[in-house]
Amino acid sequence: MSKRIGALEAGGTKMVLAVGDADGNIEEQVSMPTVAPDEVVPQMAAWFAERNVDAIGIGAFGPTAVNPKSPDFGRILFTPKLAWQGYDFLGNVRKGCDVPMGYDTDVNVACLGEATFGCARGLDSVVYITIGTGIGAGVMIGGELVHGMLHPEAGHILLTVSPGDPGSCICPSHDRCFEGLASGPSIEARWGAPAKKLVDRPEVWELESDYIAQALETYVVCYSPQKIILGGGVMHQEQLLPLVREKFAAYLNKYLRTPELEDLDSYIVPNSLNEKQGILGCLELGRRALEAQADR
Repeated sequence: MSKRIGALEAGGTKMVLAVGDADGNIEEQVSMPTVAPDEVVPQMAAWFAERNVDAIGIGAFGPTAVNPKSPDFGRILFTPKLAWQGYDFLGNVRKGCDVPMGYDTDVNVACLGEATFGCARGLDSVVYITIGTGIGAGVMIGGELVHGMLHPEAGHILLTVSPGDPGSCICPSHDRCFEGLASGPSIEARWGAPAKKLVDRPEVWELESDYIAQALETYVVCYSPQKIILGGGVMHQEQLLPLVREKFAAYLNKYLRTPELEDLDSYIVPNSLNEKQGILGCLELGRRALEAQADR
């Protein structure tokens, strides 16, 4: 009998819960609003316990401690969501459902989902970027999700402000970072409307694509990924991706010459799993936790 794996994609707005198997088949899925942790986490743990899952994979919004050797492992760290600051997320899920658990960031599990089930299957070095309410990057190098003293916060790399930008960086910590210049809230602050209402404003997408292309050039020279995947609500604008590829090529300026970079249509791509890359990545994270326990 195949093992039942729980998946928990914990976002800043909603929590998505699912039960599936190691092959990526989803049996059941629900969502709950991201309210105070003492309210929502016991509900989620009970939901998984009632379904007799054998393991759970959790992808959490960050910053969060992802190093199992850290005393803060599984805790949410500094966040504007004050009720969540310092909260032992992993520990409190485990209190209500004590099974093997894998824990990582939401963008890392999205990267893992694409590498396991999606357009990056078979590759071992991939960067997944989500551009929406915030900007985050999941990074896989050599088949392993990248961790260090914490985890990549590649949404906060510093960019060059484009000449004529009528707005400003909205990040409280930086004056010219990727998230502060190109996230959904930044677009709305600059242009007075959300991205979905600016479809017919070419100047919006010329500027947005410039910032995304700058960031991708940095990721390529730092991480040397075999593929870059772009997700998040802002990337629902179909006119954006061709502009990003064009500007990326100009910024890279043929400094690197590889077979992958000869075909940018196949190198810089949209997510391929119908917005389920995070949940599917959580299933894989849970499978790995189950496998790790069996190997002990």
